[in-house]
Amino acid sequence: MTSQPDLAGLELSELEQALESRGIERFHARQLYRWIYKRGVTDFDRMTDLAKSLRTRVREEFTLSTPTVISDEQSIDGTRKFVLQLGDGKRIESVFIPDTPSMTFCISTQVGCAMACGFCLTGKMGLVRHLTAAEIAGQVRVLAAATNLLAVPFNIVLMGMGEPLHNYDNTMKALRILHTEPGLAISPRRVTLSTVGIVPGLERLAREPLMPNLAVSLHATTEEQRTMLVPPNRKYPLAQIIDTCKRFPLKNRSRITFEYVMLAGVNDSPDDARRLVKLLSGIKAKVNLIPLNPAPGIPYERPSDERVDRFAQILADRHLTVSVRKSRGRDIRAACGQLIVEGGTKRTAAQQMALLIR
Repeated sequence: MTSQPDLAGLELSELEQALESRGIERFHARQLYRWIYKRGVTDFDRMTDLAKSLRTRVREEFTLSTPTVISDEQSIDGTRKFVLQLGDGKRIESVFIPDTPSMTFCISTQVGCAMACGFCLTGKMGLVRHLTAAEIAGQVRVLAAATNLLAVPFNIVLMGMGEPLHNYDNTMKALRILHTEPGLAISPRRVTLSTVGIVPGLERLAREPLMPNLAVSLHATTEEQRTMLVPPNRKYPLAQIIDTCKRFPLKNRSRITFEYVMLAGVNDSPDDARRLVKLLSGIKAKVNLIPLNPAPGIPYERPSDERVDRFAQILADRHLTVSVRKSRGRDIRAACGQLIVEGGTKRTAAQQMALLIR
């Protein structure tokens, strides 16, 4: 006995083929997409432009998985952190960041993360499992419905829990699903994929017909420094990542964003800033400085505003486009590097330790 196909994880062409193989006309796939994505409807009885007999067949022959909202916590700055439960009981966090200047959803691609960056709480969980394409796209459906944005343009950043390029196939399939008309039809220009620099994934991404904006989490200017902060640097060293970025195809006026978490006394010196300028020479780049969001169990401190401003000024004086990210949702642990799930599932030893030291 084969399991029922999950409508939430099918691209439009796959859904058309699945319907056709069951003797159902292909055009109904577009109707289903409109209900599920554009209108946020998951109850087949409410899909009123489908014949009752067809609704019955679809209900019997397909599933439609949707993450369940366990909690919706709002920050004093308007940021909302959603804890979502998946079909197997695992939990993830997704974040809605209003007025940034557009509305933005910060989406997870894994339960936990294997990258183990030294300043990130999510990394202390370890990798529990990859998310499916249905679960990645499902977060967007749930957040868009909860924030009344199904009919309003919004941005997506793949900067939640997990490393998107470590879960490459599911991440890219989810983006294709979200891009599909008559669904949400989200332009790749509105999507930013953040990675620590998984070089084979970057090389695959460079050949994608549907290419999101790219953000590379750099965080250091020397191999030794980066290996200490970002363990994958041992396999994909800084020099290799920079070389890959220099060859990465960019459209007119596009740039690669380089994210740089600033840690007091570690990577925030004027010498670090000057090395960063030299490192990015020859790349159409912009730098996003992120003063650390400190948390119990993270052995680093946030640099002073003066230190951050001096670092940024050195970059700007040497004609690099630079911004300093304003932390959003810090009071509800929704800021960069602060996502970690609690409760509801059996935890690994790494998860248990991470929660104990919060």
